[in-house]
Amino acid sequence: MAGGGTTVSSGSFIDGDNPLSDNLSLFLIQLLIIITLSRVLAAGLQYLRQPPVIAEVIGGLILGPTALSSIPAFKDNVFPPASLPRLKLVADFGLVLYLFLVGMELDPVKVMKDFKKSASVSIAGIVMPFGLGVAVSKLIYDLYGDPKVPFTSFFVFCGVAMSITAFPVLARILASRKLMNTTVGQATLASAATDDAIAWCLLVLVVALINNPNNSINALYVFLIVVAYGIFLWVAIRPFLQWLVARSSKESGVSQLNVTILFLMLCASAWFTQAVGVHAIFGGFLMGLITPHEHGFAIAITEKLEDLVMILLLPLYFAYSGLNTRLQSLDDGTAWGIVVLVIVVACGGKIVGCSAAARLGGLPARESLTVGFLMNTKGLVELIVLNLGLQGGVITQKIFSIFVIMALVTTFMTVPIVSFIYP
Repeated sequence: MAGGGTTVSSGSFIDGDNPLSDNLSLFLIQLLIIITLSRVLAAGLQYLRQPPVIAEVIGGLILGPTALSSIPAFKDNVFPPASLPRLKLVADFGLVLYLFLVGMELDPVKVMKDFKKSASVSIAGIVMPFGLGVAVSKLIYDLYGDPKVPFTSFFVFCGVAMSITAFPVLARILASRKLMNTTVGQATLASAATDDAIAWCLLVLVVALINNPNNSINALYVFLIVVAYGIFLWVAIRPFLQWLVARSSKESGVSQLNVTILFLMLCASAWFTQAVGVHAIFGGFLMGLITPHEHGFAIAITEKLEDLVMILLLPLYFAYSGLNTRLQSLDDGTAWGIVVLVIVVACGGKIVGCSAAARLGGLPARESLTVGFLMNTKGLVELIVLNLGLQGGVITQKIFSIFVIMALVTTFMTVPIVSFIYP
């Protein structure tokens, strides 16, 4: 009993209460179900040499209205609509941390050094699929687009969705196939890093357009502010972090003070990009880009964070994405025809463009084709792009489902085909 005779409900089944009526209890059950399902699926799919991202996406689809959440009892008790904002909040924070890790994997100094040898493949990997994405976007917009969304925002979004490469997933595929130190691996990794840097710049522009649909000048201002902010971080904040790391490495390696300062800066950076009108993930990504690699600092931070993010937080994002995906919305032959068209366009643009560029760059035919298929990996980054588009209202639920299937197919096909072409 509390003061004044008020009973505080414990949510205990011993008292006859529903334990899932308590917010923390419900969240813990959701967490338990999401992580268990994703790990079980990952264990099964590893025999098909699939990266964990495939299992997490499929797990999200199973939990969503495509499967289990179509059962009212499951949806109302385990994933009630009132609980989804809390799930999204934790998932978005996990995504900020994940993009911070992605930024640390992309060493800008190395990307700039490798730019010459990777430029042709990177540019082909952006230009050709982007152009094809724009070409088919009119058909998709007329069939399933929201007329309130300007076509400009829609076709730029489609171009980015078709042309992006999932650098983190690709790096793990190369490591698992022991291709990291081969000519193919080095060429693909350098190209994917440059490709991703260009694609993220385009994505900032897309999100600015989404959030300012009727004011292109405002969108341009937002884009330029984010670019200026990135330059500020590189010119002013990165040297400070380098000095901090060099100073403390002589005394105690990676100190708690350094980690505290870095995470405060990460939160501030994520807040700024959210407040300016793009998304907090861009602030996390930019902080990752400027984190020093000297004295093993970036590696040490990655080791501290990676398991927490990959095992605990990231599956929540896929689950939330799956809860917003309704594959049953693809309920006619036209919709599935568009699915096939999108897959063909996405694969054709990436594989043909990157393979041709690699071949013209001097790689043999087999290695060039391998580079093309590796660059076609979409994975998590594609899901992030699609969710930004759905949340911003630039794409409808049906278009979202079409592109989710494309992302799954293009990622699923990578390892088996690369294993066949380049065993």
